[in-house]
Amino acid sequence: MADAAQPGSAGKIKYLICGCGSMGYNIIEELLKETDSILILDKDEKRVEDLRDQKYEAIVRDLTASDVLDDLPVPEVVFVLTNDKDANLAVVRAVEGKYPGAHLIARATDPVSKDMLTASGADVVLYPQEVVAKSAVHHIRRLSASRIARKLYDLLGSWEGTLGVVAHTNPDPDSVSSAMALAAIAHDATGGALVTRILYDGNIGHQENRAFVNLLDITMEKITPEVLADCDHLALVDSSAPGVNNALEKEARVNIIIDHHKNGTHDTTAVDFVDIRPGMGATASIMTQYLQELDIPVGKKVATALLYGIRADTRDFRRNITPQDLNYAAFLLPLTDRDILDKIMSPAVSQETLDVLGNAIKGREVFSGYLFTNVGYLRNRDAVPQAADILINLEGVNTAVVYGITDANIIFSARNRDIRIHIGKVLEEAFAGMGEAGGHANMAAAAIPLNYFSMVKEKEDLLELVIDPILTKIRRIVGLEDEAKHEV
Repeated sequence: MADAAQPGSAGKIKYLICGCGSMGYNIIEELLKETDSILILDKDEKRVEDLRDQKYEAIVRDLTASDVLDDLPVPEVVFVLTNDKDANLAVVRAVEGKYPGAHLIARATDPVSKDMLTASGADVVLYPQEVVAKSAVHHIRRLSASRIARKLYDLLGSWEGTLGVVAHTNPDPDSVSSAMALAAIAHDATGGALVTRILYDGNIGHQENRAFVNLLDITMEKITPEVLADCDHLALVDSSAPGVNNALEKEARVNIIIDHHKNGTHDTTAVDFVDIRPGMGATASIMTQYLQELDIPVGKKVATALLYGIRADTRDFRRNITPQDLNYAAFLLPLTDRDILDKIMSPAVSQETLDVLGNAIKGREVFSGYLFTNVGYLRNRDAVPQAADILINLEGVNTAVVYGITDANIIFSARNRDIRIHIGKVLEEAFAGMGEAGGHANMAAAAIPLNYFSMVKEKEDLLELVIDPILTKIRRIVGLEDEAKHEV
């Protein structure tokens, strides 16, 4: 360590190590890969002698003494690493007083000393038990993710014929991009022996979603009994069970389920592969992790779709986002087609969408921060969540509920900023026994098929028969029964 300044000199040094037990020794071994400008202080004479025998620059010092830093070169970085909390605290205070420009990393021996070291000036405090715990959890998650991805890959590799990948009803970019990624994995696993067909029901009504499908030239097929009969295997993406926001019968046999929504009470024991992670911001994030773990090259088309899927489902990385979602987005970004992304995010707005937004704004009623509005009859059901996204931003509105009627369903879309309620659970309770409902704390949706009301001829009659009682139930659940209405 010839470059190190000698004790008593007025020079400078890169690293000062105070306390050289097993942790200190391992840190020194790592630092030596960068430089040998290292000076070690330790109170144990035998340890210092051993370090000198190994050609390390080391001196004996009582780390609790007031003169512990006297006659030393000025360090850029100081590590305080003994297992004595009093000694560590004394050194941290001494370093903060004598070398205020140095970076200071200290070891804590318990949670209390961790706070004290931080308060005394340590830039970084290492609590070994916490570091080990986080590292262990990180590694087991990586191991689990790798095994899950490999299980999916091996399952797909064992198949031949046709795989039908079922996106959810009125599929959004998260659902469609996840289907594309699963198709890419299947192609890699089988060399093309397994044919993949992306299936959906409903409509792709939102202008951004239509632009997404058209610009990326994504091939999708409407679900029919004939198409399903051609499929040897079925997979669900962004949907938690057969018949839950998709056109499959509840008893349909599916082989794969991948989703980021809660499964509820649906039995999946007969499904070959299930990966449901409610903690993730998007199913596209799960699919990106598979591609990473399997080291499958990600084409520009799939990368662009997945990044947009994550962005759309997390509302531009502002909703239900996790560090993992951001990591996967960062991985995908360099692989995407930026021009297509820009075009998808700047589509033309249809006249009907504008009319629906106008009706939603004009017909709004507000009760103590809860907004309700009926947009009436519409063909493009995606205009309803668009209206909810806009109305939640009105001043004085904490929860927005927008509803309307299509040819097939009564539909509700809700947005929420009130931390006291979980809007997904509110709709689940309000629609119990009627259609499908659910979602997250800050966004949710519900739909009631009109075939429940085949005896009703006029859609307007359904407002009194169905919507008004449901609104009354929602108001009761959130505690609005006695609140007075006011305008916003």
